Amino acid sequence: MHKKNKTIPYIWLAGLSMLGFLATDMYLPAFDVIRQDLGTSQQMIGWSLTIFLFGMAGGQLVYGPLSQRFGKKLILSSSLLVFSLGSIICALSTHIEWLLLGRLIQALGACGSTIIWQSYVMEKYDAKTSQRIFATIMPLVALSPALAPLLGAVLETHLGWQTIFYTLILIGSMLMLRANLIDFSIPQKTNVANTENKKEKSVIEQYVYILKSKKFTGNMLIYATCSAAFFAWLTGSPFAMTAMGYSGTDIGFSYLPQTIAFIIGGYTCRSFLNKYASQQILPWLLKLFIASVIVMFIVATKFTSNSIIPLLIPMCFMAMANGAIYPIVANRALSDFSDNSASAAGLMNFLQMMFCVVASGIVSALSEYGVVAMTSVMLAQAILVMIGYRLIAKTNKAEVLEMSKAV
Repeated sequence: MHKKNKTIPYIWLAGLSMLGFLATDMYLPAFDVIRQDLGTSQQMIGWSLTIFLFGMAGGQLVYGPLSQRFGKKLILSSSLLVFSLGSIICALSTHIEWLLLGRLIQALGACGSTIIWQSYVMEKYDAKTSQRIFATIMPLVALSPALAPLLGAVLETHLGWQTIFYTLILIGSMLMLRANLIDFSIPQKTNVANTENKKEKSVIEQYVYILKSKKFTGNMLIYATCSAAFFAWLTGSPFAMTAMGYSGTDIGFSYLPQTIAFIIGGYTCRSFLNKYASQQILPWLLKLFIASVIVMFIVATKFTSNSIIPLLIPMCFMAMANGAIYPIVANRALSDFSDNSASAAGLMNFLQMMFCVVASGIVSALSEYGVVAMTSVMLAQAILVMIGYRLIAKTNKAEVLEMSKAV
């Protein structure tokens, strides 16, 4: 097993998983400089982020069927080429309309890497190994919000905002070159009859078939709502901290302990997976998530304070829970679709992003109510998490029972 782990392209997989987040976060410090150079408004620059998120969400539904038909290597290379084209348009933009077009094209390219790395892992490796890979790669995504803006700020200050997009072109090109050296062949473990049935289904029929699985739907719902709670915090905390008198620098540094907590949770989960089944770990992680959200809501409604610390402490526990929950539920949502993993991954990521967009939008619309609105949205996600777990509880218990009998 140790020898087999050496062949896992962790750096390449991590790069694919982080590409969309790098493109989201790296240019944020340059917002005002870009606004001045393009002679536009803050609202229009804000649209460059919104358009990117919608492009990332919508594109998820396309790459699954395409990769199944034309192969993962070709579609991944094509998506990275599209990403680079969008980045070039952004870098050369002299009007806001060109920047918005470039960001849309960039997003449509970036989302291909998100789907294909997940699908590649699910099809290439056995269940135990794929779980470990997810638990290794997914916590690294948390580094993007912490480090990408810092890199973007350095590039903008010393070389101009356009170099942010040229850097993204370089990253995309390196990932594409590495993809050509990857063996995408799949071990012979797919049931031929199931594969033939799958080919007869239309794209919509495939998605309906996937959604009928309680295991997929339950795990996806947990993944999406835990993510939505995090996005509610990311959207609402800057408003709350500004009202408390914190500076922009303070707000930026407030994300550092959450990032550390997320990574600790992810790698603690990876360690536990060597000793326990994911079905045994997950209930305790969900209890930690729910307890953290409840504490945040109580603090927001019962106490008034000019300090973010009383909210930030339970938020770090929630981030720790999320760091451990994500790799478990994402992997388990896809585990029954090894012959259809690209479409399943695309559907899961699309729904996850839609939950995040809705949660973020509600918090923005109710921003005048401050931390109460933010924590109320987060509490609503905790309720949905419990619904998701009810969908998979019977399956989890049955699998744990089978494992105990085998032992």
